[in-house]
Amino acid sequence: MEERLQKVLARAGIASRRRCEEMIRAGIVKVNGRVVTELGTKVNPAKDRIKVSDKALVLTNNKIYMALYKPRGYVSTLHDDRGRKQVVDLLKDVPGRVYPVGRLDYNSEGLLLLTNDGDLTYALTHPKHRVSKTYLVRVEGVPALAKLEQMASGMLLEDGLTEPAQVRLVNARDGKALLEITLYEGRNRQIRRMCEYIGHPVLRLQRTRVGNITLDGLYPGQYRYLTRAELEKLRRLTELG
Repeated sequence: MEERLQKVLARAGIASRRRCEEMIRAGIVKVNGRVVTELGTKVNPAKDRIKVSDKALVLTNNKIYMALYKPRGYVSTLHDDRGRKQVVDLLKDVPGRVYPVGRLDYNSEGLLLLTNDGDLTYALTHPKHRVSKTYLVRVEGVPALAKLEQMASGMLLEDGLTEPAQVRLVNARDGKALLEITLYEGRNRQIRRMCEYIGHPVLRLQRTRVGNITLDGLYPGQYRYLTRAELEKLRRLTELG
């Protein structure tokens, strides 16, 4: 049975459907040895040979769910033109290929979920589900209360008005502030751009929570498998369970 290529990639857990479309346009997806860039392309996953970044796509019913502490200096994408280290390089003896859910940029650290469950990836990354993501952010200077309230209520960035967020000043010392920020959307480099907007650039950014999953017990580069209870709650949050 033929399906759209981006749907097959998303179902395999490669990334969200929108991100899979970007990967197709970027020319890193091959079907039967030929680079495909057309989004309307249909494939038969049972017959066609599909590769992403020259790695074969494998559809499996063996679902894997992991939490990783992404260190700084790693990319969370499957393809990097600059040859930088990838988070999947940190994984050892994992019984199948998994893919990052969303992104943490190269200079950011913290919690990153990985799975080969395309439905869950889609649900976690789609804005309509409003799955919360919490960050600890060290910024230059100490923002005034009015600026924190501006971040919390929404601000107009170059890609539109941000949704309301939760913003709290944790502490301030040596002319720097530590903020706790919870977002319900996932724009590219959103927190860094928000902090730049109020005149307090980010010095360090760590994601500590995604939905009900936390970074507790993990050190940079370490990972663990989600428990059944964690997965069931995560599914309820995304309306899958």
